[in-house]
Amino acid sequence: MSILETLLHDIPVPRVVRIRQRFDNTKLADPVAALQEELKKPGTLDAVKPGQQVAVAVGSRGIANIAAVTRATVDAIKNIGAHPFIVPCMGSHGGATAEGQKEVLHHLGIDEATMGVEVRSTMEVVKLAELPNGLPVYVDKYANEADAIVVINRVKPHTAFRGRIESGIMKMISIGLGKQKGAEACHQLGFKYMAENVPAMANIMLGKLPIVFGIALIENAYDETCRVEALPAAQIESREEELLKEAKARLPRILFDQLDVLIIDYIGKNISGDGMDPNITGRYPTPYAHGGPDVTKMAVLDLTPETKGNANGVGTADFTTQRLVDKMDRPATYANGLTSTVCAPTKIATTLANQKLTIQAAVKTCNILDYTTCRLVRIRDTLHLGEIEISETLLEEAKRHPDIEILSEPYELAFNEEGDLF
Repeated sequence: MSILETLLHDIPVPRVVRIRQRFDNTKLADPVAALQEELKKPGTLDAVKPGQQVAVAVGSRGIANIAAVTRATVDAIKNIGAHPFIVPCMGSHGGATAEGQKEVLHHLGIDEATMGVEVRSTMEVVKLAELPNGLPVYVDKYANEADAIVVINRVKPHTAFRGRIESGIMKMISIGLGKQKGAEACHQLGFKYMAENVPAMANIMLGKLPIVFGIALIENAYDETCRVEALPAAQIESREEELLKEAKARLPRILFDQLDVLIIDYIGKNISGDGMDPNITGRYPTPYAHGGPDVTKMAVLDLTPETKGNANGVGTADFTTQRLVDKMDRPATYANGLTSTVCAPTKIATTLANQKLTIQAAVKTCNILDYTTCRLVRIRDTLHLGEIEISETLLEEAKRHPDIEILSEPYELAFNEEGDLF
């Protein structure tokens, strides 16, 4: 038995109960039909002219219905006689390579076969201007050559800063269309100034590029599309500010304010730019954002296949597994920190040999006298908070909560011979 196994051998893993958290489940019955109606608004599709080359900018997030919405947008542009093509709209994702970014879109169901149009991927950029503070403003080479540009993204709270504009169409323009160099420039002065720099860069790009309209999506707490809006270029900033308020109100959460231990089965770039959404975990990579539960110790157990080894966010946790570290693509992970200038999330958390030891380490260090009273929550990832597991200590509190349903009797977490969860 190793010294770590000896230290953790007698640390109990709490019995758990499966619960269902209830949130507002309002959603669109047919997001594509809703989009088609939105594209009838003046200043959207009617601003695209027959024969034009139209860049449809799509990012790397795991957004509900993103492939269907993108295909519907492409088809609508084709139907008026214009010629759409897709541009991967992302900063350092995909290892900051053209092929890597094309591959990211492929994993989201967006490629030449499914969309019926060319995907033009490059890391080449054109410098458009400079902000008064000296930051350069860049744009993707292919987007710059287009006659018109359409930008698609989900509007949501950012994971590292707060402002009237956070994560949405404006950020997709300034950072996504800017590619790695644009993302690097926008992040260069740090997240302290992102709330100013994102809209400032985006407004310069809106003034200098043929951005015709944006398609903004909002999701409910179950990762289902609840709003689709086509935003004419002149309305993007003002309307996004209002959509952000709705997105924040719909954000799911863990319905307990204080936790001793939070266990997260999977992190990945398809879940959040930070691997796991700090708005859910309460663990932020910068001091410029806040919210979520008070969590003493956090452990992450594995990477999603879709993240392709990018383990950004693992450093925000206290503990992780050798399994996760073995899957880690360090260059792809470190590219995030080098681009965003926030390197803490790309560090490797204290690593244990298996999942049981990782959970035991979190329990041992959570600063309580009686380990059997540990307030523990286990979630699959920060996108799936409907059904989760809680320790018995939280059961009475859960029973009193109007938005929690108890689904099981208490049970032991089951580990295989290697010490990993079944």
